[in-house]
Amino acid sequence: MTTARNRRDLLKTSALAGGSLLLGSTRREARAGQKTAANPTLKTITNLRTIHGNFTDREIPDETVETILQASVRAANSSNMQTYSIVVVRDREKMRQVCNYRGSCMLLYCVDFTRIKTSAEALGHSYWPDSIVHLVTAGINTAFAAQTAVIAAQSLGVDCLTTNGIHRGDMERVWTLLDLPKSSCFPLIAVVMGYPTKEPDHKKGRLCGPGVIHREKYHQLTDKEMKQVVAAYDDKARHLALNAAWSNQGHKHYLDWLFKVWLKRDAAPTPAETQMLGLLKRSGFIDLQKT
Repeated sequence: MTTARNRRDLLKTSALAGGSLLLGSTRREARAGQKTAANPTLKTITNLRTIHGNFTDREIPDETVETILQASVRAANSSNMQTYSIVVVRDREKMRQVCNYRGSCMLLYCVDFTRIKTSAEALGHSYWPDSIVHLVTAGINTAFAAQTAVIAAQSLGVDCLTTNGIHRGDMERVWTLLDLPKSSCFPLIAVVMGYPTKEPDHKKGRLCGPGVIHREKYHQLTDKEMKQVVAAYDDKARHLALNAAWSNQGHKHYLDWLFKVWLKRDAAPTPAETQMLGLLKRSGFIDLQKT
């Protein structure tokens, strides 16, 4: 039987051979990773990292922000409707109030049908984007645009923090601070951009094997594969853990810490309607319109 140590050695060997983060990756996949590393686009994606608010006071030039925005709106979107809005914030204190982080610039990405609804009304048409289908489709469009901005920023030497901090605390503040429409608009994700005060010690690892990648059809993890996933998170050399001190805090596995401490709030079904659900209803994306 392969021991945990042997598995770690195999992972390190695979990473050295091909830069692959795939648990149990084949030599062929490792060689493919090594071959594509020279591609500038893939290199930019591979070098993505999150800067958790440790940004300097250096400002991003306006032309750089505009270049990032122009790249962002090139993201794929359903029916070319661009069902999102991007609020650009330069005021650092306002950034802090909105998402609890500050940088040179924040891009707030919102699911937003306001522009399209206004266009329909101006031309005498009726348009009601009021279902969960509209929300999900627009959410995908919005996420594509946000991630494209992050990739573009990285390619220009600008680092990012992508955060859902806008959903923490009293979410109503986001509408108040940024004057968002009460209906047909919902803040989805914030991208804080800037230049880091120091280089991160390492990049976070990623799972890229069973449980994440499914070939031809969905594959439920076997007991052996589940143990491999647990071992992958436990391997501190892979940097998959949010908390590197989990073992020092008395936990047998990293995932024990994750579920007992970090995700403790989700240990039981949600007992009541959340503020987010209430705001989604107000935005018109959940309940059917009464006629």
